[in-house]
Amino acid sequence: MWMLDAIAERRIREAQARGEFDGLPGAGAPLDLDDDPLVPEDLRVACRMLRNAGFLPPELAVHGELREVEQLLQHAEDVTEQMRLLSRIRFLMSRRSAGRQQGDLRVEQAYFEKISERLELRRPSGRP
Repeated sequence: MWMLDAIAERRIREAQARGEFDGLPGAGAPLDLDDDPLVPEDLRVACRMLRNAGFLPPELAVHGELREVEQLLQHAEDVTEQMRLLSRIRFLMSRRSAGRQQGDLRVEQAYFEKISERLELRRPSGRP
């Protein structure tokens, strides 16, 4: 294995001499090597590779979709569209909490009530 290391080091030095690493984004800045503190050390590289390839764990994918639907809901003017988006939020929240303990349901309900209150505040007077 040391032979491959020597070849890699030599190629890196040659590329440096040709200036191929000059002006790269983040040059001179410290590397943030501890971006996954909650992931076990032996899984960090694999998780980082999957994330860089666009793959997310299912619970994070649901979280991201929730945020997207919230953004759509903020800009929805039609009551029918708002109800459809609220229904989608309820569905996503149920998927997200499927593996959680029963105690988390209060948090989910409070979250949903907060969204409903925001919609009520935005609704012009005279509209149902």
